Amino acid sequence: MVCNHCISAVRTALTEIGYPPTDVALGRADIDADQLSSDELQMVSKRLEGSGFELIIDPDKSLVEAIKLEIIKMVRADEPPAEKLSQLLSDKLRKDFKTLSRTFSANEGRTIENYAILQKTERVKELLLDGQLTISEIAYRTGYSSVAHLSRQFKSITGMTPSEFRIDGKRLPLNEV
Repeated sequence: MVCNHCISAVRTALTEIGYPPTDVALGRADIDADQLSSDELQMVSKRLEGSGFELIIDPDKSLVEAIKLEIIKMVRADEPPAEKLSQLLSDKLRKDFKTLSRTFSANEGRTIENYAILQKTERVKELLLDGQLTISEIAYRTGYSSVAHLSRQFKSITGMTPSEFRIDGKRLPLNEV
């Protein structure tokens, strides 16, 4: 789950099948049940899948979702983080980066760095389309060392410069990145 709409959709889906959540946050939903039977888990899973979500029980998949959530939080923050991505993830998730990287790559078929770059690119697209900030301000806000670095990376991913995108671009929903 990556937005308030997602949280609301999960809350509604679980309530409709008789498991009103006690808490729903990005990437997590708590229900008031000690343990669900495999039939109940399958019912919850099918209802969530019908709304475009996936029930995650596997600890590795859960870790991957936690990594994604931290990256999304980092990318969407108003100020770029002071520390490197590897250090930030290690500190937040209390695991060494090698473990995080290996688990992420094995489950996603891409690196953490690649996922972070794609998320940053979507954030840049959003800020470009908003039109409130200059490209220089966007580069700073999203943690790029320079406008040139942002422009090179942006063009390599989108095939357009930031200026061209501002005129004619479209964004992906975050859950499709």
